[in-house]
Amino acid sequence: MILSELIQRSPIRIFEQSIHGGLKPGEIGIIASPTGVGKTSVLVQLALDKLLQGKKVIHVSFSQHTQYVPVWYEDIFTEFISKKNLENSAEIKNDLVKNRVLMTFNQDGISNEQIIKSLRAMIIDGGFKADSIIIDGMDFTRTDKKNIADFKTFATELGISVWYSCSVKDEGYQYDKENIPFMLDGFTNYIDVIIVLHPKADHVELSISKDRDSVISKSKTMKLDPKTLLILEA
Repeated sequence: MILSELIQRSPIRIFEQSIHGGLKPGEIGIIASPTGVGKTSVLVQLALDKLLQGKKVIHVSFSQHTQYVPVWYEDIFTEFISKKNLENSAEIKNDLVKNRVLMTFNQDGISNEQIIKSLRAMIIDGGFKADSIIIDGMDFTRTDKKNIADFKTFATELGISVWYSCSVKDEGYQYDKENIPFMLDGFTNYIDVIIVLHPKADHVELSISKDRDSVISKSKTMKLDPKTLLILEA
C-alpha cells in the first residue's frame, strides 16, 4: 500500500466526518475519559494522521512519565501499518519524527502564559509551523477559563487546531446530562468539540458530547480496540 492510500483509508477519516470534517484551525477539542481508557492513544493517532500527511505537530505532555510518549508513537505507528504492507515505511517513519516536536512541562512550575510563549517561540522564531498541538495530561481542576480562553486566542491567531486530554475521576457520577464532564463546567464556551470515551465489555465507545454549537450526547460509529486502543475501522 502506498502512503496516499493509507491516509485515505484511515479510520481517522470517519472520525473527522463525525465532527464535520475534524477540528478546524483555531478550534479546541477535548478527549475525556477516566485514566487508562485510551485518551493518549486517540491523541497520538490524531497526531500521526497529521504527520502522515506531511504536517507538523507539537505534542505537549504534562505527564511525569514523558519517556513513554515516543514509545506511544512508535508502537501505534507499528501497529497501524502492521497489516497494511506500507511501502517505504522506514523512510516515512523518519519523516514523521522530523515533523514532530515533543515538549514537556510541569503544571506546578510553569504558567499558562509561559507555555504559550514557549509554543510561540517554537512556531514563529523556530520556524516550526505546526498544524496541530496535542496537550496531554493537563489537570483541568487546576486551571481556569482564562487559561483556556487565552489558548483559544493563541490557536486562532496562528491557525492551529488544539486537542486536549481530560482525565475524569473513575468514581461516582462525573458527567452532566449532556455527558460533559463536570470539571469542564465554565470552559465549554471556548471548546468546540468534546468526545468522551466509555469502556464497554468488548470495546471502548466514543461519543460526542459537544460539536460546536450543538450540545448533545450521541454515540459514534467509532470504537477503540480494547487491546491495542487503536480506532477500529468501520
